Amino acid sequence: MSPDTGPVAADLDPARLRAWWAHRQGLDGSLRGASAAETLARTGWARSVGGAAPYLGLFARAGLGREAVDAAVAEVEIHELPSARGCTYVLPAADFALGLAVGAGAPAGELAAARKHLAVTDAEIETLNAAVLTALDAASGPLDPAAIKDAVGDAVRSLGEPGRKRGVSTTLPLSLGLLQANGEIRRVPGNGRLDQQRYGYVRWTPPEAAFADADVELARRYFAWAAPASLAHFRWFSGFTAARAKAALAPLGLLTVAGTALLLPPELADAFTAYRRSDEPCYALLAGIDGLHLLHRDLPRLVDPADAERPVPGAKAGRVFGSDADPQCHVIVDRGRIVGFWEFDPEAGELLSALFVSRDAALKDALARTEAFVRDELGDARGFSLDSPKSRAPKLAELREAAQQG
Repeated sequence: MSPDTGPVAADLDPARLRAWWAHRQGLDGSLRGASAAETLARTGWARSVGGAAPYLGLFARAGLGREAVDAAVAEVEIHELPSARGCTYVLPAADFALGLAVGAGAPAGELAAARKHLAVTDAEIETLNAAVLTALDAASGPLDPAAIKDAVGDAVRSLGEPGRKRGVSTTLPLSLGLLQANGEIRRVPGNGRLDQQRYGYVRWTPPEAAFADADVELARRYFAWAAPASLAHFRWFSGFTAARAKAALAPLGLLTVAGTALLLPPELADAFTAYRRSDEPCYALLAGIDGLHLLHRDLPRLVDPADAERPVPGAKAGRVFGSDADPQCHVIVDRGRIVGFWEFDPEAGELLSALFVSRDAALKDALARTEAFVRDELGDARGFSLDSPKSRAPKLAELREAAQQG
């Protein structure tokens, strides 16, 4: 908090807070027509795990179809990179250097563990790194891991059964992770799409960093996307220790929202205090890992207490929505409140939903638009790379039954 400014006094009605977060995420129509890069810069990096989340998020916020998003990927206006916590996110070009900087610790940590447990040496990784770069320099296009392994030959070493037990069968993933984190190579989707996990690698020189302190810059970005948010929320997103997170926040002069642990940039204080929730519903269909949830990873923020005891589709009997850390289905939101679950059945070409509210005209339209988008442009709406119609069959069955009863 700024030393000479008191806490921000504001209406803390949960419905208003949810609507504000949705507004800041562009889920109120305020980003219609924005580009993919502009949308991600305004609302935050989109978590990507080989599923449809980036497409769904950009469609819900800016109305962008798959062709526009894929074109932005092809032009490297947006790109999937290892970043916060070492996890992959889709970032705008302006944030490439920052994402790499804050994500660099993860591959370094993996190498340290391989040194300790698998007798991997720095020298062999340096040799392998050089061989990978030589192979990519000589290639006429992206090389997948199998082609890279063939090209570098004996520079790759099998790590045997101990490596398999630790999820690292050869030294190649260690090398590729380090080279990505250093910005020397980038991973490109095999068919240009973000909702799959078949990749090739190419040489790359990312934009130079335009910030003095990556931790502070990440904190600045985060609170522009997610405020009001707590120190604990920022620690979840960043993966920082308490001390590191506090140091990153210190230069920002964040204000405390009175009566809470929530923090707010001074430049948002007036808008936050003056904000009024619309009386009209505004629906959006999002992935369960959309930034509206995942920037804070504090699901109760978005759940009305009346909905906390609702059963989770496809889960064991007795499991309820309010007990989960993350949604187990894609979600339907209205002004920030989760008002239903949804999934897509690609065999039927049909979006199935379980709603917590009445199906008014606006909700019917949102459901129909998203169903057409998924059916005609994506083909499916996988939650993650291993998701499939077979694996989600129990959810689809329960959602279909709920639709028939509703």
